[in-house]
Amino acid sequence: MKAMARRAYGDPSRLRLVELDRPTPGPGDVLVRVHAAGVDQGVWHVVTGLPYPIRPVSGLRRPRNPVPGLDLAGVVEAVGADVTALRPGDEVFGTAAGSFAEYVVTPAAKLARKPVRLSFAAAASVPTSAFAALQGLRDKARLKDGDRVLVIGAGGGVGTFGVQLARAFGAEVTGVCSTAKADLVRSLGATHVVDHTQEDFAAAGRRHDVVLDCGGHASLTRLRRVLEPRGALVLIGSEHGGRWLGGTDRQLRAMLLSPFVRQRLGTLISTDRPDDLELLRAMIDDGRVTPALDRTFPLEQAAEAIRYLRDGHARGKVALTL
Repeated sequence: MKAMARRAYGDPSRLRLVELDRPTPGPGDVLVRVHAAGVDQGVWHVVTGLPYPIRPVSGLRRPRNPVPGLDLAGVVEAVGADVTALRPGDEVFGTAAGSFAEYVVTPAAKLARKPVRLSFAAAASVPTSAFAALQGLRDKARLKDGDRVLVIGAGGGVGTFGVQLARAFGAEVTGVCSTAKADLVRSLGATHVVDHTQEDFAAAGRRHDVVLDCGGHASLTRLRRVLEPRGALVLIGSEHGGRWLGGTDRQLRAMLLSPFVRQRLGTLISTDRPDDLELLRAMIDDGRVTPALDRTFPLEQAAEAIRYLRDGHARGKVALTL
């Protein structure tokens, strides 16, 4: 089978189209013929091996899995023993380590039937980013109907889901994004849009019950300034910083400060929960959530797709097609 792989950490240009053996599903596993794979910021971190604290998980000296990628959509090719919920021919979406390949094996619990109204590419753009937005708002922030929510990075992968989910849960949403993404953020349901190239979101004096920061740039001082005295701040991603911390110092400071202030300051590492994948599928099928798929790239252009996303060009999500 064809796959994009690399033997060492480094620039995405190290990725090469290679031939690998097709995997075989074990008990409880599903073999999926991948039709599309999602691209997110996590892929850049895994490909580059930065910041260094991720390496105990991804591989200390070299990548533990030479094939990157996590999100996917495709068709079930075969199932292992004990798999009863899925069968060959079913269209599915979910997560699998090494999704930048024609075939991948993953536990059946990490898959759900693909939303009927989505293409494979759109479905592949959902899991990781939507998990982060959902779990950040519902679980970390404990969002309530009528809350005022500020989504920073509202035009990105997590942010576009954050705006829609917050609206679906009954919140009033303000989105912070660039000029190029303002129309998209409005179309997703934001009541107010702040163009960060023209104004400072912290200067208006408006406070919010929840701040979902998907941008990773603003200081804790500025973020707390726009948060209600008993509001909740959720940090998702920290993209500024060196090789060692990569911006995670801001997350550490938030966790250390939170016990001493009335505001709840938290960080999020999302997980791929089967119930959440089913919930997202239902919300997509009934029209409450629609992935904002900006652009697709063929599998062999994975490096270009990662750079396009990393450089901030994407209006929403990016996917690879096979």
